[in-house]
Amino acid sequence: MQTETALKIQIYTMQTAAEAVAAAAAGVDYLGVTPSNRGLPGEITFAKAREIVDALEGKAQRVALSVESNLDDIAAMVEAVRPDVLHLCGDIALVTPEQVKVLRSRLSAEHPALRILQAIPMTGPEALDQAAAFEPFVDMFILDSVAPHIGGIGAAGVTHDWSLSREIVARSRLPVILAGGLRPDNVRAAIEAVRPWGVDSLTHTNRPLPEGGFRKDLDKIAAFVEAARAT
Repeated sequence: MQTETALKIQIYTMQTAAEAVAAAAAGVDYLGVTPSNRGLPGEITFAKAREIVDALEGKAQRVALSVESNLDDIAAMVEAVRPDVLHLCGDIALVTPEQVKVLRSRLSAEHPALRILQAIPMTGPEALDQAAAFEPFVDMFILDSVAPHIGGIGAAGVTHDWSLSREIVARSRLPVILAGGLRPDNVRAAIEAVRPWGVDSLTHTNRPLPEGGFRKDLDKIAAFVEAARAT
């Protein structure tokens, strides 16, 4: 069950305040940062993430992900970065639904408006039960692909079984964001197949840099937004 009719668009991962503000101006609703020191794609320092979050105030919803399994580390990131949404995309065998419940209680006093976006690894039918187990303790889901060479859930750049994603959308009372390999040329088909509350892109809205790494490609972001909104 989806709680809003207007499709939401989320783009990862912002590395400068300027590109984040430009992405918001292009029509992106949720903008993600990756505050980490684990070698994740596009990761930045907590201080840089806070700079981006501050620059986006009033322009878009600010999302910060964590692949950590230690609740102290997750709470420290939230305190430093101050996002609107905490995106949990670590190992769900380590950060279990019960631990998310504890984390939510811990964060609620200082950050009462903080929403939790829980990543579900779309590796097979077990995703249905995993989503059901997390549902009482989170606010939103992101259904994402997994790559063995990247820590956490997401940033894989490949699609998964959209029929499983569609089933989670049908069963869940929470907003569901579809992620995993979405591009300007396939996002429309993905939306039609899954009917999610929102869609997410990281890998396929990037501009690779000659020296390695990437920055966001605003033309690709604009094309992604246009294709998604046209569905």
